[in-house]
Amino acid sequence: MDRTETYPAEVPSADVEAVRLTGNIGAEIRGIRLSGELGDDTVAAIRRALLKHKVIFFRDQHDLTAVQQETFAERLGEIAHYPNVSGMDGTRALLDLHADEGYLSTIWHTDMTFMARFPQASVLRAVTIPSVGGDTMWANTAAAYRDLPAPLKALADTLTAVHMNTSDYDERFGEFGEDRLGKFKRNLRPSQSAEHPVVSVHPETGERVLLLGQQFVRRFVGMTLEDSHRLIAILQDHISRPEHTVRWRWRVGDLAVWDNRATQHRVVPDYGDEPRNMRRVTVQGATATGLNGFVSRQLGGETQAPRAA
Repeated sequence: MDRTETYPAEVPSADVEAVRLTGNIGAEIRGIRLSGELGDDTVAAIRRALLKHKVIFFRDQHDLTAVQQETFAERLGEIAHYPNVSGMDGTRALLDLHADEGYLSTIWHTDMTFMARFPQASVLRAVTIPSVGGDTMWANTAAAYRDLPAPLKALADTLTAVHMNTSDYDERFGEFGEDRLGKFKRNLRPSQSAEHPVVSVHPETGERVLLLGQQFVRRFVGMTLEDSHRLIAILQDHISRPEHTVRWRWRVGDLAVWDNRATQHRVVPDYGDEPRNMRRVTVQGATATGLNGFVSRQLGGETQAPRAA
């Protein structure tokens, strides 16, 4: 079975080769050296591959500096800041993420959904990886919605969820420890929250996608916390089914780009105390629109990620 697809750019020499990794999500893009100087035709082909495969991977981008990573991300859209967290020195908004500050990333989530305008995409590059373990997994939330049983799909279509940047951090302090979460938790003040439709229409592909995640979702509007947690668990189980996921084994210099509107992701924390250093930049998105016309709205905090300086 041929798992290779070609995404033609405006000129044949700029064709993008994508090797599919699973039946539902993920592709490795080959033959491209990333930078902010890529031609418009190549960037457009990369975007087409991203929309198709939800997360795309580029091996061995060893020469890509932090500034160049940010410049490449800017070709995909406006750069967004993570609230209350400063970018790496010499960059506007690129985060330098270390293992001892990233244990919250082991929970399935979509980036920054505590904001009404959450990122459309994220760009992550591996700088230091452990000798074993530390993979990242992504789930296709469009495929998860498509495969829901009809009664559960009908219920999800009607739901609105409250997302908060402090939804379950306090509960998880006992699991991870103050020493590992203290710095990250301080950066998440003041509290920020937003309401999103649980099922939204992807603005570019027209697919229906599930907008949830265990990290930031607090409850469903009109439901108790107890009922919300039970239903969140059911929907999350469908999202993270193996057939909806891809798992990437990092090498130094690898770079991943994912459609944050149609995926969730998490780190696999099986690397002990070894160093793991990743650099990430996000691309500003828009509000989500539900099937009944409900549009994401901010409840507290910033209405969008701050504009890059």
